[in-house]
Amino acid sequence: MRQILVYADSLSWGIIPDSRRRFRFDQRWPGVMELELIKKGLSVRVIEDCLNGRRTVWEDPIKPGRRGMSDIEQRIEINSPLSLVILFLSTNDFQSDLHNNAWQSAQGVGALIKAVRRAPIEPGMPIPEIIVVAPPTIQKAKGTIAPKFLGAEVKAAGLAGNIQKITTENNCYFFNAGSVTETSEVDGVHLDEEQHLLLGKALALFISKIKLSN
Repeated sequence: MRQILVYADSLSWGIIPDSRRRFRFDQRWPGVMELELIKKGLSVRVIEDCLNGRRTVWEDPIKPGRRGMSDIEQRIEINSPLSLVILFLSTNDFQSDLHNNAWQSAQGVGALIKAVRRAPIEPGMPIPEIIVVAPPTIQKAKGTIAPKFLGAEVKAAGLAGNIQKITTENNCYFFNAGSVTETSEVDGVHLDEEQHLLLGKALALFISKIKLSN
């Protein structure tokens, strides 16, 4: 069985836009992806490590524990052996308390890639392949999250291209979620149920073409 770790934020946790509720496992994209890969005859287990508000390398001054770099190496160690790690972060790097641009967020992604590869796994266990997923383009935030993401659509301009450059430099896989879906019209940041479905199916197809270790 191949184990796939999804290290991500609320776009993968499956928050229902403009609410505090959550889509079911079979509705959110990691669950859709797992079911699709099983349909394709692959024996897989998707492990969700998705924390609302998680950033790449920056702390949240209000909610502790949102810095993705803080424990990623231990998450790799805990869940090993892993065939694949999917990193799907950056959206929260553009919250209103931060003044990042797309290049800076992509550098944070690069630091996470390096952390995955130096994680203290047991001898003989494989270093997992990595797919970095660039979030869909952030729209102007609406509803209850609007103050939190004020100006995010401007700060995040060019994010996918910057992340793709980092993945090329670090020799890992890149997938642009924006190539298959936009963000929700409800809040401009998260994903609707249909968007989760599209993304999960697209990633399953992408992964099915990668040779993964057992």
